[in-house]
Amino acid sequence: MRVLAGLAGIVVILVILWDAFETIILPRRVTRRFRLTRLFYHYTWLPLSRLLYAIASETRTENLLSFYGPISLILLLIIWAGGLIFGFGLLQYAAGSAPHITQATPGLATDLYLSGSNFFTLGLGDVYPHTTLARALTVLEAGTGLGFLALIIGYLPALNQSFSRREVNISMLDERAGSPATASEMIRRNVVEGNIDELQRLLAEWEQWSAELLESHLSYPFLAYFRSHHENQSWLGALTTILDTSALVSSIVEGGLQRQARMTFAIARHAVVDLAIVFGISPDRRSGERLSPEDLAKLNDVLIGSGFKLREAPDAQERFSEFRRMYEPYVFALAKYFCLDVPPWVGEEDACDNWESSAWERGQGHDRDHAGRHF
Repeated sequence: MRVLAGLAGIVVILVILWDAFETIILPRRVTRRFRLTRLFYHYTWLPLSRLLYAIASETRTENLLSFYGPISLILLLIIWAGGLIFGFGLLQYAAGSAPHITQATPGLATDLYLSGSNFFTLGLGDVYPHTTLARALTVLEAGTGLGFLALIIGYLPALNQSFSRREVNISMLDERAGSPATASEMIRRNVVEGNIDELQRLLAEWEQWSAELLESHLSYPFLAYFRSHHENQSWLGALTTILDTSALVSSIVEGGLQRQARMTFAIARHAVVDLAIVFGISPDRRSGERLSPEDLAKLNDVLIGSGFKLREAPDAQERFSEFRRMYEPYVFALAKYFCLDVPPWVGEEDACDNWESSAWERGQGHDRDHAGRHF
């Protein structure tokens, strides 16, 4: 029994340490299906999100889900720490340490208590080992606990910075592409009388943002569960808008903007596909048509009104459909998993941007003749 407990303890410790290493430190995607972190998020996120949508309003559910990301990270740290304590407790039990104790009989419960005291370096003194092997395990666990906690806490600022960098550009889309952001508004607001300089610069910036999103969310996948500050904004919505705009320009528009649009599309599509792989999500090719013929006609009007020259149909339409097939199934699948809305192609004409409204103005209306979409 003690031999089996010792082997189990070694396995538990190695699994915990390797899982923490892959989740926090390893800067590359991990596609292995059996992972403690993946199982934790799979069996907590899906039931919780489905339950909340079934019993609460959409707004309240969105607010509650915003707590999941930070709380899940704390729970994951507790699971890791508890697993290490349990593993070292099994090793103490296997070593037959028979720790000296004042008011109890030595046993597995006492070994677990000793393990917890060692992990957090409490040094209470009411329980202590008296064999050489047990003392060695005590020193090893104290060092492991101290290093583990210091390493995890040291990475927390990096995680917060990654989230903040992601959200800065998402917030900027409010005035650049509407709320929620759409491809039609991104083109309309950033191209004036055929001048593409501003849109080209914007696509270059979002090429960089997509690369940073890919790097940070592959290194720290749990950041994908951290939701944006506004209900009509999200990292997936922003990424989809960039893909929509790049696909539209690359396939339908003629001119010098195509090269930048294709490069932005490539890295953004890379991000959405790799994230689907990391979370084990298959592309959803059964979703309905996202772009109606009426919205497509509106998009063409926006392009023409902005001074673009359009390619001849039907070749342009076929290229456009091919671009969309490359990313929309992954967007649909990720949106379903994370309970996020896929942004439309065309924004509503009377929609109010987030920066225009406040809690005191909602439902009362306000003058937008010299603000909002017309600024």
